[in-house]
Amino acid sequence: MFREMRRKNQKLSQEVCERILHRATSGVLAVSGDDGYPYAVPLSFAFADGCLYFHVAKSGHKLDALRRNPKASFCIIDQDQVVPQEYTTYFRSVIAFGSVRILEKEEDTRRGLDHLANKYCTNETRESREREIGALSKALYVVEMRIAHLTGKQAKELVEERTRCAPTEKKTSAKG
Repeated sequence: MFREMRRKNQKLSQEVCERILHRATSGVLAVSGDDGYPYAVPLSFAFADGCLYFHVAKSGHKLDALRRNPKASFCIIDQDQVVPQEYTTYFRSVIAFGSVRILEKEEDTRRGLDHLANKYCTNETRESREREIGALSKALYVVEMRIAHLTGKQAKELVEERTRCAPTEKKTSAKG
C-alpha cells in the first residue's frame, strides 16, 4: 500500500523516527482540501501510543477537509543544515501517514489535551492546567491520527558521518 523508500541506505529506523516525533515541536499536516487542492498547515502536536494528537477549531478549512477525507500525512523536518559549497542540505525528516478522527468522547478529548499539555506546558501548576484544559475542551476539537505508516530519511552525508563516527570493534586474539 505504501511505497518503499528508493534510497534505503538513507532510511531512518522506526526507533529513530519515534524519537524525532517525541522531541519535535511542530510539523505540517497535509489533507485533501477544497476543490481537490492539497491543503498543508503547520501544527503543534503530541505523539503517544502510536498516534499523533492535534487540536483544531470547531470550524474551518482543516476540519472540513478531515471530515471529507480522514486520510492525512504529517511531516516533521528534524534537521535542515544548508551546505552551500556542496549545493545541498544535510536534512533529516519524518513523514507519518494515517487516518484522523475527531475525538468525540470527553475522556478521549481530555487524554489528547493531556498529551499536548505534557509536551508543551511542563511547568504549569495542576490548578492552572485544569483551568486551561477545562476551558479549551469546550472551545475546540482534539483529533487523533492513528499512524498506519511511518518513514524517515536523512541526507546521505549524515549516513556517511554516522558510519565514520561509529565505534569500531576491536578484534581480540584467542591465543594465550
